[in-house]
Amino acid sequence: MTEFVHLHVHTEYSLLDGICRIEPLVEAAAALGQRALAITDHGALFGAVRFYQACRERGVKPILGCEVYLAPDPAAGLGGAAGTPPVSGPGPATGAPEPFHLVLLAENLTGYRNLMRLVSRPHLEGRPGLPAVTLADLEAHREGLIALSGCLRGPLARPLREGRAEEARRWAVRLREIFGPDRFFVELQDHGWEEERRVGRALVALARALGLQLVATNDVHYLTPGEARLHDLVLAIGSGRTLQDPHRLRFPTDQYYLKSGAEMAARFAELPEALAATAAIAERCEVELPLGRALLPAYPLPPGWSDPDAYLRHLCTEALPRRYPQGAGPEVRERLEHELSIIRSMGFAEYFLIVWDFVRAARERGILVGPGRGSGAGSLVAYLLGITGVDPLAHGLLFERFLNPERVDLPDLDIDFDHERRDEVIAYVAEKYGRDRVAQIITFGTMAARAAVRDVGRALGLPPGEVDRVARAIPFGMDLATARQQVPELQQAAGRRELAELLDLAEALEGLPRHASTHAAGVVIAPGPLTDYVPLYRGADGTLVTQYDMEGLQAIGLLKMDFLGLRTLTVIDRAVQAIRAREPGFRLEAIPLDDPATYAMLAAGQTLGVFQLEAGWVADVLRQLRPARFQDVVAVISLCRPGPMQYIPEYIARRETGPRYPHPDLADILQETYGIMVYQEQVMQVAARMAGFSLGQADLLRRAVGKKKREELERYRDAFIAGAVARGYDRALAEQVYADILRFASYGFNKSHAVAYGLLAYQTAYLKRHYPVEFMAALLNSVMGSEEKVNTYVAECRRLGIPVLPPDILTGEAGFTPAYEGGRPVGIRFGLAAIKHVGAGAVAEIQAARARGPIRSLTDLLTRTEGRYLSRRALEALIKAGACDSLGVPRAQLLAELDRALEEAQARGRLARGGQISLFDLPAGPQAPVGEEERKAGSRGRPVKEPVLYLRVRARDLDDEPVRRIRAILSRFPGSTRVRIKLEPQGRWIEVAEAYRVRLTDGLLEALRDLLGPDGVVVR
Repeated sequence: MTEFVHLHVHTEYSLLDGICRIEPLVEAAAALGQRALAITDHGALFGAVRFYQACRERGVKPILGCEVYLAPDPAAGLGGAAGTPPVSGPGPATGAPEPFHLVLLAENLTGYRNLMRLVSRPHLEGRPGLPAVTLADLEAHREGLIALSGCLRGPLARPLREGRAEEARRWAVRLREIFGPDRFFVELQDHGWEEERRVGRALVALARALGLQLVATNDVHYLTPGEARLHDLVLAIGSGRTLQDPHRLRFPTDQYYLKSGAEMAARFAELPEALAATAAIAERCEVELPLGRALLPAYPLPPGWSDPDAYLRHLCTEALPRRYPQGAGPEVRERLEHELSIIRSMGFAEYFLIVWDFVRAARERGILVGPGRGSGAGSLVAYLLGITGVDPLAHGLLFERFLNPERVDLPDLDIDFDHERRDEVIAYVAEKYGRDRVAQIITFGTMAARAAVRDVGRALGLPPGEVDRVARAIPFGMDLATARQQVPELQQAAGRRELAELLDLAEALEGLPRHASTHAAGVVIAPGPLTDYVPLYRGADGTLVTQYDMEGLQAIGLLKMDFLGLRTLTVIDRAVQAIRAREPGFRLEAIPLDDPATYAMLAAGQTLGVFQLEAGWVADVLRQLRPARFQDVVAVISLCRPGPMQYIPEYIARRETGPRYPHPDLADILQETYGIMVYQEQVMQVAARMAGFSLGQADLLRRAVGKKKREELERYRDAFIAGAVARGYDRALAEQVYADILRFASYGFNKSHAVAYGLLAYQTAYLKRHYPVEFMAALLNSVMGSEEKVNTYVAECRRLGIPVLPPDILTGEAGFTPAYEGGRPVGIRFGLAAIKHVGAGAVAEIQAARARGPIRSLTDLLTRTEGRYLSRRALEALIKAGACDSLGVPRAQLLAELDRALEEAQARGRLARGGQISLFDLPAGPQAPVGEEERKAGSRGRPVKEPVLYLRVRARDLDDEPVRRIRAILSRFPGSTRVRIKLEPQGRWIEVAEAYRVRLTDGLLEALRDLLGPDGVVVR
C-alpha cells in the first residue's frame, strides 16, 4: 500500500478553527503508524515549537509549515472574486476580494527561517485585514520552501470553482515560476462533497497540462468524525453566531479529520502518485531546530574593554565599598569569586551586564525598581550590581537556587518596576539593542471553565440568564470536571438535557486557545533581527509580539525576561515623593528594619494596604504569631500560601516552646524557622550538610520533589541515604530526614523571593505606621478605579484618625493629596477624579479653568471650559460630593441653578459637540490604534488624559448578538469614560456615542470580561 503523510493539519493554534490539541494529535498520528506529520495553522506559527517537541518525543517526524494568506495581485491579472463563500478557514465573506490560502512547508532550516520572515511581514508592515503575504514576499523568501496550492480557497481552486479557468492557469504558472516545478504541488482534497470533486478534476487537468505534480491532503481540523459537531460549535463561537444561523461559516461534511493511510488510499485510489508525493515531500523536509542554545545578545562594552567577564568583575569589585562600607570580609569575597567563576563557565556575563544596564537606566530616570523577585535575590553579583536590593549573605540565600551549574538553563532575573513607568524601561531596551531585536511576548487566552460555558451557551442559542447562572456556579479557578463533581447546582443542571449538553461541550473545549494577547511582563531580546529566530505577530491593540510563547522562546534559547509593573512600587514612590516635600532628606533605603512600632502594628493585624500581608486571614496569623523581627515577616509571606499553611500552627507553637531539630548538625540551618523546613534553600542546605550533595545537586533534588517523578525521587533517596551513612549519620535518621525533605520540599517556598518581597512588605508597613497621610493618599490613588477599595481605604483612614477632607474644585487635584497646615499633615483631600461620574478629562478641564484665575461661580467655571468632559452628570456629582462648597453657595441652590448655568454656557458655544459617532454607525476613516493617543499624551508630569475603554468583539456586524449584549452592559454603567469598539477580525476602532460612555467599575469590567474574555477588555 502507498504510504501517506498528512501535510495539511490545523491544530488548536488555528484559533477558533482547528481543535486538534497538539499532544493528542501527535499521539493519534503515531497510533495510525504515521512516520511524519505536518503543522499548517492559519497565517501563523504559534504552535510550531511545541509541535516539534511533541513529535520528537513520540518518534514522529515533524514537518513545519503554515497555511498562509496570499493577497490577490490584480495588476498581474491575479485578482480573485469578491464575496466568495468560505469553505475552510476563519472569516466571513466580505465585499472585497479575500486573500487566498496557500500551504508552505519548510524543506530545511533555510526554509524555516524564510517561513518565519514571511508570516511576520504582514504584521511588521501593519497590513490591514488578515495577515496576507504578497507574491513579492514569496519571491523574496522562497528558498527552502515547498508550496501546496491549498484548499478550495486556494489560488487555483477558487478561480476554477468560480469558472475562471484562465486566472487559475495564470496563478499556477506564476507560482511555478516562483518555487520551480519541483517545489510547487497542486493540492487535491476529497471530503465527500461533489463540488469539491468537480474542482479536483479540473485541478488534475490543469496540473497535467502544465506538468505540475499532484499531492493529496485532508484538511484536518479535528481528530475523529465524532468531533465534527464540536468543531462546528467552535466555528460558531469564532464568528459570533449561533448554530441555528443559516449564514454562518460551516464545513459541509464530517470528513475534516485525521484519516488513516488506508482511508486516504481509498479516496485517491485513481491517483496513487498524489499519495506517494506526500511521503516524498515528507522525506525532503528535514528541519532540525537548534533547541537548547543560549542566544544572548552582545552587550556593547565601553571603550577599553573587550572581555565581558572582566568588565563584570570590575563592576562588582567597584561596588564592594558601596554595598559593604564596613569592609567586605573573606566570606563576601569568596562568594563573589564563586559566583563569577560559575557565570564565566556558563557564559552568562553579558546577561548580567544587560540587566544591570537597564536597571541602572531606570534608576537614573527616577523609576523605582523593586528589591528583587524570585531566586535572583540569591545572587551576590546581582546585589552588587544594584539589580537586587537584599544582601544574600545576610539572609542565607543560595546562588545555586538561582543559577545551577549542574542544570544549564538561561538565568531568569525578573524585575519589578513602578507600574506607571515600566513601558519607559522597555522603550530604553528597544532603543539600545534595536527595535528589530526587542519585542514583547505573546500569550494565549484559553477557554476557562466559566468562559467556555458562556461561549458554548451563546453558540447553542440557550437563554442567556440560564447560561449565566450555570457559569456563575463554577468556582473561580476550578476546572469544569471538578466543579461538576463538587457543585450541587451543576449536578442539578446535568439533569436537564440541554444543560447537560452545554456542560459536556464546554468541558470538551475547556483550555482550548481562544485568542492571542500580550504577556503582561515578558520581553525578549535577540542577538540579531528577531525574525531570524522567531516569527512576529501584531496583536489587536497594535503591540508587536513574538508568535512563540514563553515556553517556545525558552526552548529556542532566546533571552526572555519579565519587566513587571508593580503597583506597590508606584504607591511607595508617590508616598516617598510626598514625604520628601516636607522631609527632603528622607531615604527609603535608610529606614531601620528593627522598628518596634512597625512590628507592633503588624502584630495587631493592622495590615490594610500592606503589601502581601493585607488579607484578613493573614492578619489573623500575624496577631497569633506577633512578629518582632524581619525574619518573621519573611516566614509569614512563605507560610501563608495554600500548601505550607498547614504548618502555621506548628510554627507558632514552636515559637513559644522552642525549636526541635532532626539532628544538632542542622540547627544553624533550621534555627530561624524553629526546626521546620519552610524554605527551599533549607532543603538544599540540609541535603548538602547531611548527604554531601553539592548545592547544584541539592537544587536538582528540590526540583525533582516538585515534579513528583517517582524514578528520580527513588534515585535521590538512595543517593541521600548512602551519602548520609557515609558521613557517619544513622540510616534511620537519614531515612527520616529524607522523608521530611519530601514532605516539606513539596510546599517549601523560595526564600530569595520571600526576603525580597518581605522587604517591600516591611517598607509599606513602615510608611503606613510613620507617614500614614502620605502613604494612605498614595494607596488611595492606586485604587481609584475601584469604588469598593476606595471606600475600604477611606474607612481605614478614619480608623487611623486621618481626616478625609471633601473634594474641592478650587484647590483639589485629580487624585488624593495630603493636606498640610504649618508643614504638618492634617488630612487627605479627596480626589476629584475619584467622584462617581467625574473622570480625569473633567478634572483636566477644571484645572485648565483654574489656571486662568480664581473660579468665582459655577457659571464662571463653565464659561472657561469647552464642556467636552464637564457634563451635567459630572457637575451634579461634583456638587453633591461637596466639591463646589468652597464657592460659598448652598448645594441645593447650585443644583437648582445648574440648568441655567449650562444653558448660558451653551449659548456661548462652550459645550458645542459635533460629529459624534453612533455605536451603530461604521467610521468613515481609520481610527488610532489602542494606546496611540495615550502615548502622545506626553512624558511623566504632564496632564494625563482620561482613560479610554477598548473592547474587541468577535462579530461581523453591529446587529450581532455580542454587540447587543455589550450595549446592554454599557447602558447599566452610565458615566463619562469614552468607549471604543472593534469588530474582529477585520474591523477598525470606532468611538461609540456619548450615550454609551461609562463609569469604570469592577462590576462593569467583570461583566465585559465574562462576555469578551480578559484580553477583549483594555483600559488605557
